[in-house]
Amino acid sequence: MKKLLGVSLAVLCFFSSCGYQLEGGGYINENVTRVSVDMFENRSSQTRAGVTFANELTRKILEKTDTRVVDSSEATRKIVGIVKSISFATLSRSSTETVVERRITATVDVRLIGPDKKVLWSVSNLSSKEDYTVSESNVDNEASIREAVEKIAERSAEKVVSQMMLNF
Repeated sequence: MKKLLGVSLAVLCFFSSCGYQLEGGGYINENVTRVSVDMFENRSSQTRAGVTFANELTRKILEKTDTRVVDSSEATRKIVGIVKSISFATLSRSSTETVVERRITATVDVRLIGPDKKVLWSVSNLSSKEDYTVSESNVDNEASIREAVEKIAERSAEKVVSQMMLNF
């Protein structure tokens, strides 16, 4: 029993002293404790893309940082974005007329704006991709496109939050 307790204590000391810590924490900027995230302007043909990207960015900020996402009236800074484009490319075909797999590529711009409307941080032409299988059913195909756009939005939000925290 003493030996087991000793080993457990040694493992606990090792993990607490070696710098092991959970990912995340900290603010997106040392001064940004509260931020608002506006719905992204959507210049693509995909409906709700602006909402999807803003929601994913909000989720990632809450998940990965100590910054609170609040209403614009309570925020010290504001994040605005533009879904500049969402394009489709054919990856594979089963015949000259039948597409089996496509790739969606989305490009976004994101800016962190201060109270004086000054741009504190920005990224332009951030691009992410996702492949999906084309379905013969329009309903299934639309669901696959929506799911791919959601994955792209999540991946883009992850990149934005990481870059915001690293660039400050």
